[in-house]
Amino acid sequence: MSKKLALRQNFPQITVLFIGACEEDHVGLSNILAAAQSPSCPEVRWKLKTSTSLHAALRLLKAGKVPIVLCESDVGNESWKDLLDQFAGLPDPPCLIVTSRLADNYLWAEALNLGAYDVLAKPFDSCEVIRVFSSAWLRRQNRQPVSAQALAPMFVNGAAATAN
Repeated sequence: MSKKLALRQNFPQITVLFIGACEEDHVGLSNILAAAQSPSCPEVRWKLKTSTSLHAALRLLKAGKVPIVLCESDVGNESWKDLLDQFAGLPDPPCLIVTSRLADNYLWAEALNLGAYDVLAKPFDSCEVIRVFSSAWLRRQNRQPVSAQALAPMFVNGAAATAN
């Protein structure tokens, strides 16, 4: 075993739960996370758990700590919104990231307004997946509430200000 691999095994392992029915997505995410070297979280090892139903996913969430959940926008007869409602009963709810092949501005706005962390479009882009997962992990590590006053300077006339 290489020295780099041996050192990496001492880094924390972050579990991501993916809820979706497409086996191709399960395999693709597994490959992305296995190869990941995140610039913002270089000391992280990712572990992927998968579920094809919200019911089974909730059992996994209640059984152990899962800091990040990636959920298809629709899973059978249920949706990510049903899962988000169930998070209210968890003592330490995970960051929910919604995914869809039809990830548009409407889904993104709805997801963020209802409490999801982010939205990932499919097919998955490995850099974007790692960026979003790393950002979600860092947010959980630094759980500090953000007040409206802290956000106010970032907005001008209701539109996001851009840095020059």
